[in-house]
Amino acid sequence: MGHAGKRGVRIVAVIGLAAVGLGLFLALGPPRLLAKSESPDFCASCHVMEAEYEAWFHHGAHKRIRCVDCHLPNDNLAGHYVWKSIDGMKDVFVFHSGRVPEDIRISAHGKAVVQANCIRCHETAVEMLDQKRYCWDCHRRVMHKHVGVPLTR
Repeated sequence: MGHAGKRGVRIVAVIGLAAVGLGLFLALGPPRLLAKSESPDFCASCHVMEAEYEAWFHHGAHKRIRCVDCHLPNDNLAGHYVWKSIDGMKDVFVFHSGRVPEDIRISAHGKAVVQANCIRCHETAVEMLDQKRYCWDCHRRVMHKHVGVPLTR
């Protein structure tokens, strides 16, 4: 291979590495953005859940844990970030398109994720219970309802 051929290979390698670096940057975001995006303050910054956030912050039974600890799959890292991306993009679309419903309800998938996380965190406490019932059917204080709003199912 001549001088021009080696130079061409180097240029392709540099462009390839730059593309991989740019791809990782776009996938993971600027430094510390990934960690910041898992904080409750980040979730509340554009999510239309002010009342729910305030209820969690002031009265929540789990106010020492993050939103993603309950609302994203936490059984494996890949699933966590795949669903973080899916849910995040859905939330961005709904918010910026002005299609936010007045009464925000958790989806069937969201219920399954929250239930799995309840069981994962409280495994020894619930091992003898019927785990097909939703935990919040009995433990209503873990729901994000603010004072003065009736609990609904």
